[in-house]
Amino acid sequence: MRNISDLIEIYLKQILNDSSEGAVEIQRSDLADKFSCVPSQINYVISTRFTLEKGYYVESKRGGGGYIRIQQVDLPSLEAVQRHIQCTVGEQIDQTAAEGLIYQLEEARYMTSREAHLLRATISRDVLAIKLPLRDVIRANVLRAALIALLAK
Repeated sequence: MRNISDLIEIYLKQILNDSSEGAVEIQRSDLADKFSCVPSQINYVISTRFTLEKGYYVESKRGGGGYIRIQQVDLPSLEAVQRHIQCTVGEQIDQTAAEGLIYQLEEARYMTSREAHLLRATISRDVLAIKLPLRDVIRANVLRAALIALLAK
């Protein structure tokens, strides 16, 4: 059984996919009414599941006529993706940012869900059980090497 956050995420991704511009504008209160939840639940889903690291740009306008605009950020060419990886990973990367990058590449179909799952397990803080900041440096090196190998296929 899926929870309400999952259902809201699925709904938003579906209307994004159906959109010709790759963007959607929604009213927080309308969406909350549709799912019989409080508007803060909508905020939670958007702030945790539609982040820049995951490939989404979110713009919000508050007030009576306020809206939330969600736009999917495209990763057009392999060269652009490689540049994006270099910029995102850098010399060190925390687990949240690394998982966001993996999610974004999986959503853009640069890797399979199996490959993404394997990478998430590999860069987990439970596996890299060493102290910061060395853990983030090692995570960046492992992630960069794995992504280069995956994208070269």
